[in-house]
Amino acid sequence: MLNLERLRTLDALARHGSVSAAAEALHVTTSAVSQQLGKLEREIGQQLLAKNGRGVRLTDAGRLLSEHAARILSQVELAESDLEAHRGQVVGELRLSAFPTAARGLFPAALGALRTEHPGLRVRSSELEPENGIAGVVRGDLDLAVVLDWYNKPMPVPDGLVKAPLLDDPADVALPAGHRLADRDEVDLTEFAEDEWITWGEGEFCHEWLMFTLRSKGVEPIVGHRAGETHTQLGLVAAGLGVCIVPLLGRHPVPEGVVLVPLRPRVRRHVYVVWRADADRRPSIRAAVEALRTAARKLG
Repeated sequence: MLNLERLRTLDALARHGSVSAAAEALHVTTSAVSQQLGKLEREIGQQLLAKNGRGVRLTDAGRLLSEHAARILSQVELAESDLEAHRGQVVGELRLSAFPTAARGLFPAALGALRTEHPGLRVRSSELEPENGIAGVVRGDLDLAVVLDWYNKPMPVPDGLVKAPLLDDPADVALPAGHRLADRDEVDLTEFAEDEWITWGEGEFCHEWLMFTLRSKGVEPIVGHRAGETHTQLGLVAAGLGVCIVPLLGRHPVPEGVVLVPLRPRVRRHVYVVWRADADRRPSIRAAVEALRTAARKLG
């Protein structure tokens, strides 16, 4: 009989493309991955992996079995979801992530409510950028992820995931108090063609959105500083080192010396939560989504 953990290892290799990436996703050593795959090969009597330069690739038999493994693991997830739904209790372990400002703005209230209302549920949370959160849900490392779209740049969501909206998050531009536009009621992004921007890390979804949006308006952005944490960005603005986009979620308290001015047209992020469709019936998923929605409503 095929061993479920070995099939899970093969599925991780097929998804991630290398032994080291599979090991990282499964939180085990590369040696453990190699051992599990070696046992699986002996179990079925066929070669699953072949050398490919410095790495490995799946053989025809490996690809065939990995496709079955993905379906088997999905069925196991469905079985676990059905059993949890049949029991009707919010128990077990729930793993979720959120991008940093959502973790700051939503998690304290939502996770506190889950602990109070469902003491049998163990919640494990982490901060992850939206792309990494979605990837974690797809891989099965996470049960839910709080992610975002910008109004003009959607975040791709793979097939097999369910999404539920949490809130629309308005964003302003943060200026030093002495900035030439600080006394305006609203501003346009094109008015910052000569300003230095304080932005997120290279390759992050929000940074790519800002670059895309400025360039679509004919502005080649001048990036002076990068910081992943909103309050670091605001500290740099307060020091007169540039301007930044700052959404409402998770931004308070705003430091002295910073002025927030709405943009024209208004700019918003759409914040939502995603989970795997085959886990949709789990009471713990439903409880977590409701707790996040309640926390989001209180922000309004």
